[in-house]
Amino acid sequence: MTPGTPLVEIHRGEFLESLHTGHWAAVRNGEVVAAGGDPTLTILPRSSAKMLQALPLLESGAGAGLTQEQLALACASHSGETRHVEKVTQWLGELGLDDTALMCGPQASRDRELRHAMIREGTPVTRVFNNCSGKHTGFLTLARHFGANLDYTDPEHPVQKAVRAAFEDCCGEESPGFGIDGCSAPNFATSLKGLARAMALFATAGARDDARSKAAQRLTAAMIAYPELVSGKGRACAALMHAANGRAAVKTGAEGVFVAIIPDLELGIALKIADGATRASEVAMAALLARFGVIDRTHAMLSREIRNWDGLITGVERPVSGLVKETA
Repeated sequence: MTPGTPLVEIHRGEFLESLHTGHWAAVRNGEVVAAGGDPTLTILPRSSAKMLQALPLLESGAGAGLTQEQLALACASHSGETRHVEKVTQWLGELGLDDTALMCGPQASRDRELRHAMIREGTPVTRVFNNCSGKHTGFLTLARHFGANLDYTDPEHPVQKAVRAAFEDCCGEESPGFGIDGCSAPNFATSLKGLARAMALFATAGARDDARSKAAQRLTAAMIAYPELVSGKGRACAALMHAANGRAAVKTGAEGVFVAIIPDLELGIALKIADGATRASEVAMAALLARFGVIDRTHAMLSREIRNWDGLITGVERPVSGLVKETA
């Protein structure tokens, strides 16, 4: 991977201590309107593509009766908080299943208090705590609708074939392949501008009346309505969606990927940090949202303090000069 362009700086005292580079693209009407680095770069979108993976759930009619909370969870990389676990468990129960049907593997809760309480009480870590358990419950719902077996992470399974078809169509390009994600599902590759194009299609979904556009509109609305279900307390996705005040849905992915859907600007954004650092992707996405006037330029994530173990401010994470600037 080429390093791309400088995006985020880490300062300690008077010194530039680290520099994160990367690539980004903003797309409107199928065209790149602004970019940095190489927008043609092929990437694995990781969890930033969850709303694309959820499209067949609604297009097929399988999710017609699902609530906004369930749809938000289908797009989520949640923290395994009590509310996440309870809502996914309830959804599984509606399917007549429990979390042993999930193929995402067990993952400890990211909620520190809950995780420590579980350790003290000897409560086992199960699959429903996995950050992808909502997405996987969506896959199970679709598999049941198709009358297929529940081996839904197989790339040749009807669920994943439907996901790939929707993914490629929205990105406007054939995927060159896939990698297996942390949750065991295939993660289809695309170009950065292809991913941004897909986000722009979500952004303009309200102007169209076809099944896919209706599905995209429902998923975007659910994410905006329930930011904490999409991520969790204190997490960047929730913080940025709150700051956008209903104007944007944003979603992080592993290895420094981040996307945004901005309906009132008919704009989709995708970015990738070359070294995969999440801290940098969060700051870079905040900068791009500020660049396009979606969040305030004084937002805390644009100058994020670094504190040491004694609570002293020792540095700052901030976008490079010029990443936040006026746009046409």
